[in-house]
Amino acid sequence: MTMLGDDNPVCDVAAVEALEREDCTARWRQYFGKSPPKYISLRFMRRALAHEMQLRVHGGHAAGIKKALNAALIEGERKGNAAVRATSKRLVATRPGTHLVREWNGRTYRVEILEQGFLFDGKIYGSLSGVALRITGTRWSGPRFFGLAS
Repeated sequence: MTMLGDDNPVCDVAAVEALEREDCTARWRQYFGKSPPKYISLRFMRRALAHEMQLRVHGGHAAGIKKALNAALIEGERKGNAAVRATSKRLVATRPGTHLVREWNGRTYRVEILEQGFLFDGKIYGSLSGVALRITGTRWSGPRFFGLAS
């Protein structure tokens, strides 16, 4: 990522894709003022950094979008943000056709939600916990493993 100075940044998204974890973590702190979440994947960090870089170079969201996002944030906090997040995750994640993606031990796993279960590696599982067991070899809460529960 090239920066010509704080007032004139150059958006080099390809350079972000080449950053290693240590460099991504340093950039994250620079851009967001804090360390990245503990279990965030390198791929996600790179994408978030590239997005933030583009926002800074191209001016960010329109005023109306910023206002709507802030209103949603305030409403979520008013209602108890953890409950709002958990409910919305469950509603979105339970729709057939939704794909859940999880990185585990350097490999990315993808599960499709079906009407009758969960499709993973060509096999249909009755629960996400069954998929998590297949991936990790140990018993996990499937919703927790895929980030749907806290």
